[in-house]
Amino acid sequence: MSDKPSAVITGGSTGIGLKIVECLLNDGYEVINLARRPVPIEHTDIKNYSIDLSDRTALEAVCLELAQCSAQTFIHNAGLIKPNFLAAVDLNDLDTLNQLHLGAAIQIAQALTPNMKTKRFGRIVLISSRASVGMATRTSYAATKAGQIAMARTWALELAAFGITVNTVSPGPIEATEMFHTVVPENSDLLADLAKKIPVKRLGLPQDVARAVRFFIAAENSFVTGQNLFVCGGTSIGSI
Repeated sequence: MSDKPSAVITGGSTGIGLKIVECLLNDGYEVINLARRPVPIEHTDIKNYSIDLSDRTALEAVCLELAQCSAQTFIHNAGLIKPNFLAAVDLNDLDTLNQLHLGAAIQIAQALTPNMKTKRFGRIVLISSRASVGMATRTSYAATKAGQIAMARTWALELAAFGITVNTVSPGPIEATEMFHTVVPENSDLLADLAKKIPVKRLGLPQDVARAVRFFIAAENSFVTGQNLFVCGGTSIGSI
């Protein structure tokens, strides 16, 4: 068995997740990625599980294997938007996002935390969203992303005595990600217009979020738990 620390990440194949994977590898972690596609990096320290995380049954089978691994770091990054104004909200979309953003996090945490408790060390980070404070067309997305913050605060209380910290990172508009560009097309004039409305006058990048995650999972940050960090260029305090 390797002496390297290992981390489980969801949605590590593109965008923010891929940048987090790169940081983990650079910091000497073995990475277990749960996503629809494998990480597009050839590396001996990456193990990919190709899975639709909205499929609870399929995830149950993977979690049986995860329960046998030694990972003491868990980053739940996978997400979808499913935008619609209230009148057109599809409750099937709500069910999908509830499982993806909340249910999957619970399943994986249930698989990993027994080992963390035994080792008396663990780091859990859920990637929430600036939309958690409200955003038009984001009923299902905002509700489940806000739920992640409340869930993380609850876990932080339950797990603190075991040396396990639980925090959330809430990105604002982050370009160079598939999720962002499903809403704002690449090379669109909307990009410059949106940047002008952000207090820091630029869009975020995946590495901005990865740096925040890197802070939360550091072993020395044992006194920071139950916190939500907006990585949003000021959009959580100034409307876009």
